[in-house]
Amino acid sequence: MKLSNYAKNLGITYRTAWTHFKLNKIPGAVKLDSGRIYIPENNRQLEHRTAVYARVSSSENKGNLRLQSRRIQDFCAAKGWVIHEIVEECASGLNDARPKLLKLLENRGITRIVVEHKDRLTRFGFNYLQKLWPGEIVVINQVSENESDLMQDFVSLVTSFTARLYGQRRSKRKTEQLIKELSTSKC
Repeated sequence: MKLSNYAKNLGITYRTAWTHFKLNKIPGAVKLDSGRIYIPENNRQLEHRTAVYARVSSSENKGNLRLQSRRIQDFCAAKGWVIHEIVEECASGLNDARPKLLKLLENRGITRIVVEHKDRLTRFGFNYLQKLWPGEIVVINQVSENESDLMQDFVSLVTSFTARLYGQRRSKRKTEQLIKELSTSKC
């Protein structure tokens, strides 16, 4: 394969791949008489780069977070997968602005994310995420999560919508107040 394809498969820039070639960090890579750099298809570096993602809804469950992460790591070890990144996060599954998850999804070097349950990755829109993210998402256990976690996320959902509703009302009152002030100042 060409060096550009190799770089794309690894999620690195062409320049980085070229530097790796110059430093003899790509096993089996050769420069042809035409000047093109050829890399064998069976290069071990092209295997999946696996990340573990564990999440709990609240900091009260930090102990469960470590256990969840450990179970996922054990699963990966049993499959023979090398783990390149471990991400543990305390946040609601409804929150779509989780910094650690966003950073993981933007990391082009990671080609496989392993989670214990699909709702650990996201409560809603899992199928969209699975279709749009270019890598593989592996869900170990397809069974739904326990009731207390679901209740915690439900409370978070109600709180979020309530805050937005009151924010809109407050915004409307401020707008009405500004209009009133502007109309009285004209007179």
